[in-house]
Amino acid sequence: MELNVSASENINGTLVLPLYEGSESVPESCEVGMPTSLKSQINRILSAGDFKAKKKSTMTLLGGEDGKAILVGLGKSDDCTSHDYRKAGAAVTAGIKKSHGNELTVRFDNAGVTNMGAFAEGMMLRDYSYDKYKKKDDDEDDKTEVSVRITCSEEEAKELTKLVIEYNGICKGVHLSRDLGNCPPNDMYPEVFADMARDWAKGYDNVDVTIINYDEALKAGMGGLIAVGKGSARKPCMVIFEMNKNVEGRCPLLVGKGITFDTGGISLKPGANMDEMKYDMGGSATVFGTMEALAQTGHEGKVVAITCMAENMPAANATRPGDVIKGLSGKTIEVLNTDAEGRLVLSDGLWKAGEFDPEYIIDFATLTGACVVALGHEATGLWSNDDDFRTRIHEAGNAVDELAWPMPLLPAFEKEMTNSKIADTRNLGAGRYGGANTAAAFLKQFVPNRGYEKDGEQITWAHMDIAGTYWGSKTNTMVKDGATGVHVRTIHHLITKS
Repeated sequence: MELNVSASENINGTLVLPLYEGSESVPESCEVGMPTSLKSQINRILSAGDFKAKKKSTMTLLGGEDGKAILVGLGKSDDCTSHDYRKAGAAVTAGIKKSHGNELTVRFDNAGVTNMGAFAEGMMLRDYSYDKYKKKDDDEDDKTEVSVRITCSEEEAKELTKLVIEYNGICKGVHLSRDLGNCPPNDMYPEVFADMARDWAKGYDNVDVTIINYDEALKAGMGGLIAVGKGSARKPCMVIFEMNKNVEGRCPLLVGKGITFDTGGISLKPGANMDEMKYDMGGSATVFGTMEALAQTGHEGKVVAITCMAENMPAANATRPGDVIKGLSGKTIEVLNTDAEGRLVLSDGLWKAGEFDPEYIIDFATLTGACVVALGHEATGLWSNDDDFRTRIHEAGNAVDELAWPMPLLPAFEKEMTNSKIADTRNLGAGRYGGANTAAAFLKQFVPNRGYEKDGEQITWAHMDIAGTYWGSKTNTMVKDGATGVHVRTIHHLITKS
């Protein structure tokens, strides 16, 4: 989809007309350049109540020579937000068919730049499909890209163009995250991810990528990463992204769980739906996608990201339940279940983060089924050692309509995860209850103090459990199916605008 902004009053191709609930005729501000017969047809439909313009609803009018139109509902005007405009834009993209042609003109009734931009963002976010592995027919190869023109006043054109360009860059980051998550595990494994990151960095002068391979991780003492990935023929690695690294001062640091496929290891998962475990690298996909969004939009600040990549497989040399491992932090971990593996790789990533003296650390992980039980597919679980920072992330998510719900990080959970009889920590709670909370409490044990000082202040940190929101969310109107690319937009907003 090619999307541009124009102050022209011409209607090229199919007209896209967003309307408020209760509209009985074409808004006067939208009438310019509209064929009389098309306007009459729309007015008849609206006055008869055949299209009520409820949120996300659409109706197509194919008037032949009289013109074509897509009516899209915004809901009631008194409670319509930019989120509703975004969802309406996504609904239009989802409904585009060959009969609509390759040109669309979107015309608003005094919507304002913010709402028009949100509509454009929704169209771009929904303009995604993962069909790399599908055989294409000859006519599909010749398919012309849809061109969308958003009309506005001359006074609005400059600001709206700037906004659309920014959203386009952010959407590229979201789509990259989705591509990574959707890629089948035979083609997406730690080394491939690392190679992609290295090649990606070549396209930007302000980005550097460092890869810590298996032997280097082993030598460094990354026991968590090694323990999870050593049973696979595709060995683990750590990928470090540095953007604008010469900029002075502390910076945000993102850490991603990157289990490219999770069998559960020796604690083997049930076979049903195991194919979904290709999404278990969603945390790293979110991190990579966020770096792409920041690069695309020309972010000039320093940002560092660490992705912890491994494939969790059962093998003769795989980690066993009952093993005790020592991570990069020097702390020992009693492995009670090898399917609680994400927290092991993150323990090394979080500790490594301290070397960069960051302003704050945020980790992303499809970590626990318990989080899905608690919040369904509607919200990401959000934990932090700093209440104000947790609120900032929550508000950033609200700003882009990606809900991150504050969860408790109670001392009792930390006590539960540090009461192993033979090690400093344990990778599983004492019982089935509060599993998402105990997982967060485990991770907190590996967030370093500033400068790694024993009695120093712990670096500000937040944990985002995206197990329920990175895939399987049928209510996420920005994506048809598969990986959602969730929180690329949240963190871009947090870093650039919060």
